[in-house]
Amino acid sequence: MRRLNADLRPLVHSVTRLTPTIVEVVVKAPAAARRFEPGQFYRLQNFETLAQRIGRTTLAMEGLALTGAWVDKDAGLLSLIVLEMGGSSDLCALLKPGDPVVVMGPTGAPTELPEGETVALVGGGLGNAVLFSIGQACRARGNRIVYFAGYKRMEDRYKTEQIEAAADRVVWCCDEAPGFTPTRPGDLSFVGNIVEAMRAYAAGELGPADIPLETVDRIVAIGSDRMMAAVGAARHGVLKPYLKPGHAAIGSINSPMQCMMKEICAQCLQRHTDPATGEEKVVFSCFNQDQSLDRVDFANLNQRLRQNAVQEKLTAQWIDRGLRLTGQRKG
Repeated sequence: MRRLNADLRPLVHSVTRLTPTIVEVVVKAPAAARRFEPGQFYRLQNFETLAQRIGRTTLAMEGLALTGAWVDKDAGLLSLIVLEMGGSSDLCALLKPGDPVVVMGPTGAPTELPEGETVALVGGGLGNAVLFSIGQACRARGNRIVYFAGYKRMEDRYKTEQIEAAADRVVWCCDEAPGFTPTRPGDLSFVGNIVEAMRAYAAGELGPADIPLETVDRIVAIGSDRMMAAVGAARHGVLKPYLKPGHAAIGSINSPMQCMMKEICAQCLQRHTDPATGEEKVVFSCFNQDQSLDRVDFANLNQRLRQNAVQEKLTAQWIDRGLRLTGQRKG
């Protein structure tokens, strides 16, 4: 019984603020950590009966779909990266070491890992957390990795060592000047968006590239829906002259999720369109979040992500009010 409790009853190990809007929650969850494969995710909640109360408001989280950034299977530790967007995601920073939590998973399909290929990883903001484990697993299988790591602000970057471990070459991209200074020989920097960085890299404007973009067999893009849509479209536009015909291009589709139990509640439905025939079909993103960039209907995805916008804004305002009343949030 003691072993079962230790394996199956997750506890918060640590909570660390990585940036002004990103928090890392490390959970001791041995069974959940042992089953993890790169690309999978988890469902995190606190317990309502143990949640903090502010007046008549109970700060109970809805289920959050969170990426497994890294695991230590021997120690039974699992890292979950949270972007504070208002509402339940803001409550993760209130968790404390030793708190019992609900961790379901891992769920979703693991990312397909090739062997002996050249792979371009394209990460935007929080999407970079997903690519830590994917890149490292790809390198272990003999793939060459060029990694375009994109951020809006310089303060948004975190865990640079893990990104470097995931790639043979990193191109650090930032919308904010002066941009990042690479710390490894061979790594590069670019001020501007990630599509512009890919084009400049391919054209040789950033200097000699020992992993040319035209040698890339597979692109894995993970970030906001707009970023992934832009990368998908650029492959047929400004990037087309620099890319290998027939390369694979995959995005991790962040549809709205509720149950995360694979094909149950249908909250995560995503429309696909066959680029050759125009045939439409609908898939469950919770079952397989890695989807072809050429098939995803990104306009549909954007509408789905906005479907609960009013409710989410009201919840965020109410939680913000409570945290300010108790002095847990300043400003």
